[in-house]
Amino acid sequence: MQMHAVLATIVSIMDDTPPLTVPEEPKRAFFSRNMLSHPAFMQGIRDMFSLAPGFGAWGLVTGMAMVKAGMPVDLAVWMSVLVYAGSAQLAALPLMITGAPIWIVLLAGFCVNLRFVIFSLQWRPYFVRYAWWQRWLAGYLCGDLTYVLFMRRFPKTDWREDQMPYFWGNVGVNWAIWQGAALVGIVLGNMIPEGWGIQFAAVLAILAVTFTMLSGWITWFTMVVAALVVVFARDVFPFDLNIVVAIITAVVAALIAEKADYVRGARERLRVRQAADAKQKSEGREP
Repeated sequence: MQMHAVLATIVSIMDDTPPLTVPEEPKRAFFSRNMLSHPAFMQGIRDMFSLAPGFGAWGLVTGMAMVKAGMPVDLAVWMSVLVYAGSAQLAALPLMITGAPIWIVLLAGFCVNLRFVIFSLQWRPYFVRYAWWQRWLAGYLCGDLTYVLFMRRFPKTDWREDQMPYFWGNVGVNWAIWQGAALVGIVLGNMIPEGWGIQFAAVLAILAVTFTMLSGWITWFTMVVAALVVVFARDVFPFDLNIVVAIITAVVAALIAEKADYVRGARERLRVRQAADAKQKSEGREP
């Protein structure tokens, strides 16, 4: 064995043929200037901008709520920029007003935002290749609508060149419009009547995106299950945990429905194959 190794070494030294090189995997940048000119970047901007009235209204309502709760303007601005989660901010405000312990405030925000843990699990295959701080930044920029639009465009986890350009166009518009609307709500909060019903525009925006994703009976079934659970469990779980329970229940329901659909399809394929074999036998041919 040692002689074979020596001979192999001598041959490799004398051979002038250049060694085989394995092509490296193309570098998949988290962000680059070239992404700004990519067509997917503009597509992400257009997709998110079409929903701007809805989530902009939600940001406006959040800014108004902080000011009307008695929060100083500078603190409200910092909360909007750092927290960047309307539902968590609205859940924390009443507790902060009543002087609840800080751990109660943090727990309420955590419970309300538990859905983002599920979002992160589904985003993991797309961002696992990046550094921890880049994944942290992606998590910070993730919103309900950004998640929905990204998953609708990239349902498969295979890497695509247009993923990150689309992501940046998407989250850039979402962050800018949200913060701008929240700032307007903070500055002009006391001047905007509550009776305008601005909150309803945000709900309509989410519904519009949701219904575009309902493409088959499984998605419709899952939506109905989630809707029923979130409504009937509202008074059962505190801190809006009914939303998390509804998401988990919907995921389980979707898995069961997909399994049932696969079994039904397999039985149908078997029945068709058996019918074809029987027809061939009746005609005197080998199946």
